[in-house]
Amino acid sequence: MEAALWYVLSGTRGGANRARILRALDERPRNANQLAEDLELDYKTVRHHLEVLEDNNVVTDSGDDYGKVYLPSESTRVHWDTVEEILEKVT
Repeated sequence: MEAALWYVLSGTRGGANRARILRALDERPRNANQLAEDLELDYKTVRHHLEVLEDNNVVTDSGDDYGKVYLPSESTRVHWDTVEEILEKVT
């Protein structure tokens, strides 16, 4: 899990935005539209990053497609110290 966190948050071009998204989701669960507004990012950009984060089991979702709400996965919560270390370096 730690390798996946380092890869998606710091090892790729979109890592900084994914880090911002994960930090926002740590504050409270949100849907893609809320994330786009709160972080001043394009909706499609947010959707792309959420897909990458979900594919790597960094975030999980609940709800239907349109109102789907995202939050950090249980695996990410277990490794939150690593997340904090990465966030300090990339944000």
